Amino acid sequence: MNQPINIGISEADRKELAQGLSRLLADTYTLYLKTHNYHWNVTGPMFQTLHLMFETQYNELALAVDLVAERIRALGVYAPGSYGQYAKLTSIKEDDAIPVAKDMIRNLVEGQETVIRTARSLLPLAEKASDESTSDLLTQRLQLHEKTAWMLRSLIEN
Repeated sequence: MNQPINIGISEADRKELAQGLSRLLADTYTLYLKTHNYHWNVTGPMFQTLHLMFETQYNELALAVDLVAERIRALGVYAPGSYGQYAKLTSIKEDDAIPVAKDMIRNLVEGQETVIRTARSLLPLAEKASDESTSDLLTQRLQLHEKTAWMLRSLIEN
């Protein structure tokens, strides 16, 4: 028999938060894969800059995946962990081919903004449930993704 979870958040709210965090996890993991793919396959005059920038970004996303998954577990729900589950949960589109460098940047801005919207959509639920831990995680994710989106956009602005 499992020991009941009594952390001051109702079971219904914990499950709803975990569902939302599962979408955030899927978006984050899919963006991680896309960023890592671009790191491997970027070409052109911005190669060195983008190769290093993408590496920094995918390493940060790899750490974020763990933070989000562990929050789901702390809420008493199993975290999704397969490509099939992520494909069903994510809002980020995969590429059909390897884009040119500027399109990689545009695609990553779009991916970062998708993660931002997913995280932001969960804030009202976390606040309603008085789940400060999830709110804090979401706020940290928002700050990082907004900064990353700005830095990427800056590379392609005139």
